[in-house]
Order: sequence, then structure tokens, then C-alpha cells
Amino acid sequence: MIARESMERLLRELHEARLASELERLCALFDPQAHLRILGTSDGKPISVEAHGVEQIRTWLGMMVRTFRLSNYHRIAMLVDGERGTVHWRVDIRSRITGHSVATELLDLIETRAGRILRQTEFFVPGATPGSL
Repeated sequence: MIARESMERLLRELHEARLASELERLCALFDPQAHLRILGTSDGKPISVEAHGVEQIRTWLGMMVRTFRLSNYHRIAMLVDGERGTVHWRVDIRSRITGHSVATELLDLIETRAGRILRQTEFFVPGATPGSL
């Protein structure tokens, strides 16, 4: 039971830090050898980001924090199985560059080691309507 509670707390912390655009708080959640993948589309074009190690992850997360503001967060589901967790969530993502905002559904697949994120794969679908994933 304690492992499950710790994992749920880590997943909540990940999203809270992301919503608050707190880069250092986000990076502290990752194992130094972590792997991050982000996959989705924007304007009909595929997007694929891959980072290995916390310094590469810091670079990508820093760009995301500077470029996008998240609001209207809604966690749809959270599943925990030992050292793995999945979160399905919805948020409005606003570009700080263009000012354009789009409702987006996301799915995070997380694997941990020693209480830190070892592997995160995030799938996103901009313009998704509730229940479309």
C-alpha cells in the first residue's frame, strides 16, 4: 500500500509542477539516467521528442515551460501497478508565443526507480473532445 501511495504522490507532483511551470521541481522528479519521449501531432504534423538523461530532459522541459501555459487541468484516470503508473488527463494548452489555446488530451506512461521517474512516455492529442481517446 505504501508503494502505491508513493507512486500516486509522484504522479500528482509531476502534474502540479508542470501546471506551475516549475522547471527545477520537474527535473528533480527524474532519475539522472531517465528517458523522456513525447509523441503527438500539431497542425496535422507529427511531433516526436526524445531525451536521454536529466540534462537533455531539462532542455526539452525548459522549452515547454517557456513556450506553453497549461490551464483547466482535469485528471481523467490514474492507474498504478507497482513501479509503473499511467495518467490520462485533459488540459488547455496556450502558446505564450502565438496566444493560441487548444484543449488537449494526454496520456502519460511512467516507470520509476527508487521513487524517481526512470522513463516517461507522453502521448498528446490537441483538439480532442471529452471522451475521444
